[in-house]
Amino acid sequence: QVQLVESGGGSVQAGGSLRLSCAASGYTSSSYCMGWYRQAPGKEREGVANIASDASSTYADSVKGRFTISKDNAKNTLYLQMNSLKPEGTAMCYCAAVRRKCYTVTNSYWLDFSYWGQGTRVTVSS
Repeated sequence: QVQLVESGGGSVQAGGSLRLSCAASGYTSSSYCMGWYRQAPGKEREGVANIASDASSTYADSVKGRFTISKDNAKNTLYLQMNSLKPEGTAMCYCAAVRRKCYTVTNSYWLDFSYWGQGTRVTVSS
């Protein structure tokens, strides 16, 4: 069974940075598309970034240039480096995976992902 566990969330001021991690088990990284989603209070879950087995990645327009998704296959860990955080980035952030090729973030929907972590909270104060 694929298991995903996020960590690294916390509270920062606007303009600050956080690095989220997602420890994965029960899968082969080369076989999966992996991504990050976030859900702000009262809002729908939205895609932030995803990364394919070949390490190609796509991002939501709202985070391009500020966030970087990456993975360490040897450690079975997915990362999201978040820089220049904005208050609207306050959300629960989730790691997700699915055994298929990646589509762009804008062409992906959260229900397309089969496996989810429990989430890690990011709070950005203004």
